[in-house]
Amino acid sequence: MGVVYYANYLVWFEIARTEYLRSLGISYKDLEKKNFYLMVASAECRYLHPARYDDEVRIESRITKMGSTSLTFEYELFVGNIPIATGRSVHVFTDRSNKPVRMPEEMASLNPEK
Repeated sequence: MGVVYYANYLVWFEIARTEYLRSLGISYKDLEKKNFYLMVASAECRYLHPARYDDEVRIESRITKMGSTSLTFEYELFVGNIPIATGRSVHVFTDRSNKPVRMPEEMASLNPEK
């Protein structure tokens, strides 16, 4: 069909989320070393226009809500200046046994709007 497979958008969300956290000084690897894991509680994507093979896709991500044990991320995807999708994912902090835990202090003290 010449368009990008729909599930790839969720993979792009993950890449954008990882890079966004890294830009805030937080690495997934370091969180896991401290026994914190970010489990996906929900994910959604609204497709506006198809991305085509070989398109250069730009993704903007941000934290829109911080709870004591969870984070909500929102995403906007573009080809050039054309919005092609929006999305949202909610993540819960857990320990190694998948039990919800309070987010680590370095996350709780973040001000992602800076």
